[in-house]
Amino acid sequence: MKTRVAILGYGNLGRGAEAAIARNDDLELVAVLTRRDPASLTLHTPGVPVWPVEKVPALRDAIDVLLLCGGSATDLPVQTPQYAAMFNVVDSFDTHAKIPAHFAAVDAAAKAAGTVGLISCGWDPGMFSLARLYANCILPDGKDETFWGRGVSQGHSDAIRRIEGVLDARQYTVPIPAAMEAVRRGEQLQLTPRDKHLRECYVVAAEGADKARIEREIKTMPYYFDEYDTTVTFITAEELARDHAGLPHGGTVLRSGVTGWKNEHKHSIEYSLKLDSNPEFTGSVLAACARAVHRMQREGMTGCKTILDVPPAWLSPRSGEELRAHLL
Repeated sequence: MKTRVAILGYGNLGRGAEAAIARNDDLELVAVLTRRDPASLTLHTPGVPVWPVEKVPALRDAIDVLLLCGGSATDLPVQTPQYAAMFNVVDSFDTHAKIPAHFAAVDAAAKAAGTVGLISCGWDPGMFSLARLYANCILPDGKDETFWGRGVSQGHSDAIRRIEGVLDARQYTVPIPAAMEAVRRGEQLQLTPRDKHLRECYVVAAEGADKARIEREIKTMPYYFDEYDTTVTFITAEELARDHAGLPHGGTVLRSGVTGWKNEHKHSIEYSLKLDSNPEFTGSVLAACARAVHRMQREGMTGCKTILDVPPAWLSPRSGEELRAHLL
């Protein structure tokens, strides 16, 4: 039985999710929902309708899971609870500090509706969250550090684009090599966000826009830039298209710890990703999570979940027998 999926939002992430669904024989794309003119979109999947977002309620009996592919700054805090009241949903909400509040809102809506909402499913939060959990369980006496980049952050770029006077933007998260190497050596440092990363912003401003105000709003934006050394470079739309068209990203989760009766043995665990396309990889995580959410719903579960609540086997299309034979 296939899992019937719809995508809400057809930007970079929505297109990545469409590509991922096409690679999974047990998933079926039923519809794409958009706030734009549906006639302006051309999908890669033949025969799939594009509907205005207002038609979402009409899908109640036609889909098993709705993938929410909007931004974390303003879209998902509203959309995920809203649509969890109608469907099983999956999102990639990535503002770490606001996850508890987002979880609570989605949990209330999903429990009232008898649905499942799986939030914050990407690579961080998401796959990196799993790496941190496993490493913490294995090395309870230790310390975590996570480094991101160098790469384009979709969420941070989207947050910049929401600023008045900004036409387009790319934000690169850049790890500081000296900090990463110190952690790899097992040094137990008290690193601040500013110690670990730089943020580089390339911004296309509207004609006549107050660039000083835009730069100030970027550098003081809570949760995104205010805790980091941030550079803002204004460029033309042509320069952005020429030099910043790609969406690479990646990063590393490190945990160093000790074992033994006298802490005599040191260990390190490292998990890293090198992504040629951030949205396509994130879309692939969303697709796998759609499968897991459908299984949760069939098991009678309701409420909000995270990747930490998903049995690993439920992310896979393979049977338990196949997994034990080939991956265990």
